[in-house]
This record gives sequence, structure tokens and C-alpha cells, in this order.
Amino acid sequence: MLGNLVRRCLCKTLAGEKEIALENRIPSAEELVSRCKDVEELGIYLHIPFCRQICPYCPYNRELYEPELAARYTAAVKKEIAFYSGVVGSRPVTSLYIGGGTPTTMLDGGLADILGCIHDAFDVRCGVHMESHPNDLSDRNLDRIRSMGVQHLSTGVEALQDRHLRNLSRPYTVESVKEAVARALSKGFKCVNVDVMFALPGQTCREVAQTGMDLVEMGVGQVAAYPLFSFPYSRMGSPGQDRNFSLGRIFKRRKMLKILEKIFYGAGFKRTSVWAFTRSGLPRYCSVTVPLYIGLGASGGTYLRDVFYLNTFSAAEYVKAFENGGTAVALSLDLSESMQMAGWLYWRVYETRFRRSDFRKRFGKDFDAVYGRYIKPLKLFGFLADDGEEIVFTDRGTYWIHALEDLFSIESISRLWGTSNQEAWPETVVL
Repeated sequence: MLGNLVRRCLCKTLAGEKEIALENRIPSAEELVSRCKDVEELGIYLHIPFCRQICPYCPYNRELYEPELAARYTAAVKKEIAFYSGVVGSRPVTSLYIGGGTPTTMLDGGLADILGCIHDAFDVRCGVHMESHPNDLSDRNLDRIRSMGVQHLSTGVEALQDRHLRNLSRPYTVESVKEAVARALSKGFKCVNVDVMFALPGQTCREVAQTGMDLVEMGVGQVAAYPLFSFPYSRMGSPGQDRNFSLGRIFKRRKMLKILEKIFYGAGFKRTSVWAFTRSGLPRYCSVTVPLYIGLGASGGTYLRDVFYLNTFSAAEYVKAFENGGTAVALSLDLSESMQMAGWLYWRVYETRFRRSDFRKRFGKDFDAVYGRYIKPLKLFGFLADDGEEIVFTDRGTYWIHALEDLFSIESISRLWGTSNQEAWPETVVL
């Protein structure tokens, strides 16, 4: 009840809307070209939905790998790339991210072909950031990943105690995953990121501390340490989403995150997002780093200033759409200026810092005239530092403000992704 009230208040206060509804409306190529008119640069996100097994906690769009479907998927993505090349034109692509699912399932099934097509179609001015599975990080595979232009690699370790790996159904041991990470670190990537989770069922603070110290000792360039959230459509999910936000869980997560903060800061890492810590002197591993982007593949999302739209989540339906000469857009949302500004602020809070001048450049408005009344009390409570130009969130502010944002975002994700997982072409989704 309280969570729903907070969600409605956040939506009305920051986005200026009582509710946000995505509808089954497909924008034309001409419309997209028009909406791109003032776009100076873009990011590209490529989604590979295939996995060799379905992890019980994972909320992302994923399905079991089938070689025949993967081959057709490759052909469909190449058609989508051709469509967008006419929309994007010569605009530089300054961020290229491959997520999943498990992108490394397609090392033998078309991934290199897709990347080659992207580089042929767009003016790519960046290295590739890509997710991987530890079991795919053999010497041979790592060399192939490097040959595709991947400079930043992430792998989902998730835990460094065998009992938690078993509970999460991860198909490896702590010993083998450490060996896989060591191989990746030896291959010359600019940054190797390791994903781990905390606040796992039955996990102790001592285990969290040991995980942090092990990661430092392993020499990883970045750690993305995030708490286990439950989503109703995952096997570990719960029907009542507000259970994610019980006071006990919220304070437990904060206590465990403080343990990791102390360890990583002491080892020379710096915070680069709500959950990420990057070793000083290294570039960070990150997803799309520019505010505007196009999404390729099943469940790929595209944001072009005043419109957001989402492809169908079904890989088979995505393939059929392009084989039949269409596009795979399933849902679309026109964004008011208030919604655009709220979305911009959400992601800047996620990155833990932003400059007022960037807001003015993006929207032509004074940041304090729009959001200044919220900044002053946050500064008073020690949630942020403000030098008049740059706003930097403290550790306390980073956690608690994002916890408040999660009251809205996790419920919205549950509705949007949950519906899209169940229906390939939903008529409408109300967030």
C-alpha cells in the first residue's frame, strides 16, 4: 500500500504524469528520421536473448539457445541494422554494448557477423562492451572475443561461495570461476568487470566481506555488486513486490553494501555508479553511456529524445517480423518534456554525479529552476555535495535515493517485462 502511494507520487512529481502507458504503435522510418534531426550522437545496444540454462533469479529477457533459431536471429538483426542505418545516417556511435541473455552463446553462431555489419553500417567511434558467461571464457574464446573489437568484458560470477552458487543454480565452482576470470585478465582487455550479488538468502556479512577481498585479490578492474531483487516472473520471484522493500531487507542491503564500499575504497577503487566500483586509472565498464540510443534484437529498447519504443521479447516473433518484411517494434511511448527530464535525472543519479551545464545543453533550461527545490534538502541531509556546477552524491545519498527510485522502477520493470515475456505483441502496458 505505502509502496504504491510512493510510486504514484514519484510519477506525478518528477514526470508530471498520473500514469505512463506504452501502446502498440509502430513509428515509421520517416518519423524516426524526423525525431533524430537534433541528435548529435547515439549509442547502440544489441540484445542476445539466448542462454544455455535459465537462471532462477534473472529478470532479463532470455530463452534457451537453439542453433537454428540463432542463425535466423542473426539474419533478422542484420535487417534491423540496415533499417537503422538509414535513420542514423552519419551520426557517430559513441557507445556499443552487447547484453543478454548470454552473448557468448553466439560466438559460434553469428555474433562476429552481426558486429561486422554494425561497423559497416554505422560510424562507430568506440570500443565494444560485452557481457559473458564464465564457462565461455576459454583461451580460444577470449582470443575470439578480443578479435571482434571487444575492449571491455563483463562476466556474471554472482557469488564466491560454492553454497550460494549452488542455490543460484550457477554451473561452476568458485575455483573454476576464479580461473576463468584470471584468463580474461591476462588477455589485455581495457577493463574486466565481475558481477556479484549480495543479500542472498542466508548470506552473512562475513561472506560479503570475503567476496570483496577475494575480488580485490583477483585483480579485477571493476566490480558491479548489486542486491538480489525478486521479480514475479522469475523462478525466485515473489508475488508481492513490496517484499523487496521491507525495512529489514533495505537496511540489510545497506549494511552489506557499506562493507563492500570500505573494502573497495581501501583498495583504490572509486564508485562509478550506484552498484559499480572501478579500479583507479582504468576506464569503467558500462552499458550505453550516451542519453540517446537504439536497441537491436528481441526486447531491444530505443530512446530518441521524445519517443521510447520496445521490440517484442520473443526471439521467434522478432525473427518472423523481419522475415515478413516488417519491424519488431511491439510498444511505443511518446515522452513529454517532463518525462524526458525525469528520465535524464534518474540515470544521472544512477551514475552518482552530473553537471548542471549538461542539463541545460540537453533541455535548454536551468536545472535549479526545475529541480533546485529537491537539491537543497538533500544537501542538508548529507546526501550530496554541490559546488554550484557539479552535483555528486555521497554513499549515503547514492543508496537511499536510489532505493526510493527503485520503488517506482522495479514495479515498472515488473509490469513491462513481465507482460512482454507473456505476450509477444501486447496492446498496452500501464506502468
